[in-house]
Amino acid sequence: MLQKAISLPNLSCPLWVYRAFPFMRWWPMVNGETTRADLMAGLTGAMIVLPQAVAFATIAGLPPEYGLYAAMAPAVVAALFGSSWHLVSGPTTAISIAVFASVSPYAHPGSPEFIGLVLTMTFLTGLFQLVLGLARMGVLVNFISHTVVIGFTAGAAMLIAGSQIKNFFGVDIPRGTPFFKVLELFVEQLGQVNPYVTGVAVVTLLVGIAVKRWLPKIPYMIAAMVAGSLVAVAVNAAFGVDTTHIKTVGALPSGLPPLSMPDFSFHSVSQMTFPALIITMLALTEAVSISRAVAARSGQHIDGNQEFIGQGLSNLVGAFFSGYAASGSFNRSGVNYAAGARTPLAAVFASVFLAVILLLVAPLAAYLPTAAMAGILFLVAWGLIDVHHIGVLPKVSRQETVVLWVTLIGTLIDLEKGIFFGIALSLALYLYRTSRPGVEAVLPDRSAASDHYFAVEDEQECPQIRFIRLNGSIFFGAVAHLQQRIQELEEEEPELRHLVVVASGVNFVDLAGAEFIAEQARHWRQKGGALYFYRMKPAVAEMLQRGGYMDDVKEYNLFPVGVRPIEVLAERLDANVCAGCDRRVFNQCGVAGRVAAGEPAPASA
Repeated sequence: MLQKAISLPNLSCPLWVYRAFPFMRWWPMVNGETTRADLMAGLTGAMIVLPQAVAFATIAGLPPEYGLYAAMAPAVVAALFGSSWHLVSGPTTAISIAVFASVSPYAHPGSPEFIGLVLTMTFLTGLFQLVLGLARMGVLVNFISHTVVIGFTAGAAMLIAGSQIKNFFGVDIPRGTPFFKVLELFVEQLGQVNPYVTGVAVVTLLVGIAVKRWLPKIPYMIAAMVAGSLVAVAVNAAFGVDTTHIKTVGALPSGLPPLSMPDFSFHSVSQMTFPALIITMLALTEAVSISRAVAARSGQHIDGNQEFIGQGLSNLVGAFFSGYAASGSFNRSGVNYAAGARTPLAAVFASVFLAVILLLVAPLAAYLPTAAMAGILFLVAWGLIDVHHIGVLPKVSRQETVVLWVTLIGTLIDLEKGIFFGIALSLALYLYRTSRPGVEAVLPDRSAASDHYFAVEDEQECPQIRFIRLNGSIFFGAVAHLQQRIQELEEEEPELRHLVVVASGVNFVDLAGAEFIAEQARHWRQKGGALYFYRMKPAVAEMLQRGGYMDDVKEYNLFPVGVRPIEVLAERLDANVCAGCDRRVFNQCGVAGRVAAGEPAPASA
């Protein structure tokens, strides 16, 4: 269900102001109502990110506090300079894995050298992202289809749930285990499920569902976490921690992110350049995909260029505030939207609350059970799966269904590659469709006042001239298909001499397409006829003229709207063939037959 729509205010400042300071677009929307909603969403997001950030930093080979630092300053900058109202930046699973894999060959994880290289890579990642944004390369995200986003979102949601199975059921599954291996290990350990841990997680999950459904005014995530924490305290008091084995997040280090300095030596920069490029594309793909996935629910428009700039600035700043490469977080963005965030201030408030928690109440995190967090994340993961569209897609398009499942399964196998597989397959199928433009046999309406052409079904066609409607561009990928279809026409009708292309659906012709048209014009002329175009668009005709291809096509073979080609071309047909033909496809056929038989033609002819 979409949140309450917020209308953008009238833009009164110069356009460059909104491009330099994008938060000026939504700032006039801020009022008491939105601030209250954003404060509550921010508080929820801050509580959610605590255990996640620590876990992500551990995956990246960094001290735990670096995950918290990456969720503070970068999140604020990305919220203020990005375009999404709900995207929350911070450490992510995919980025954390990529950071560890990229830097560990050069330094021991956790060492000062390792941290220095990570900061350098973070800076370079931000620089590359900013350059792409300023170069207006956000158009690249237009090649990420909605189906790919649905598949990637569902796959990531399942990864979120899979990563929490060990905390939900209290089983022993190593951190970073692949999704399908997690399922295998879980099945093997079904007999070892911890009932106390699972009880806390189930209570948290059920309370969250109940509050969300029947008490919508109460923040269901916070209510669920409080309920889970109280149950955990009660269970531990009754049976003892040694029996229940209910783990908590644990005390966290307090303090604001310290200032840091990346290693700008030539050696470090050269080592981190290529890894930074990889993480740049991974981070941008994640951020834009997540923002588009949330925007599909909120009804907001996403500016890819501005999102690139926001992500770039966030990582540039993060490199000097002890953060590592950040991107859009599925967990935090999903929670932020589900908690009722109205503006990007929610992400700012989340960072502020996170800093306050670290400064004042970090020890209280010791009472927050990881099982309760698992229950909440199960609920969030389910909310990210677009069950409706996943169910409808097979009824609409088989190709899109394949794209969906390739993306989803690919994401489960390898998150950072899954979406690229989906994008590649989506583009391949698109190119396949465009390389086979529709070629439809048509006939002109017999009414003299009509310019309409209707599709041939059971009607007979003229043996000397054919009309085809072309729906699609004539480019290098379509030339072979068009060549084959025209060849089939000629094989079906050996006496065919003239071909008229209804070209109102041809929007674009490239060099290979122009060469093909010129070759076809020469071919039909050698057969004793010609190639004609009806309603060719001016841009296409201009391209043929500039390239010199009109010398072969001939401008007099182009028929504009309002002209009926058959009235002109009937005189060019072979009268002897017409005399022996009984098809009488056109109104002019009777005239041509009588002329061939020596009968005088009517004056109107």
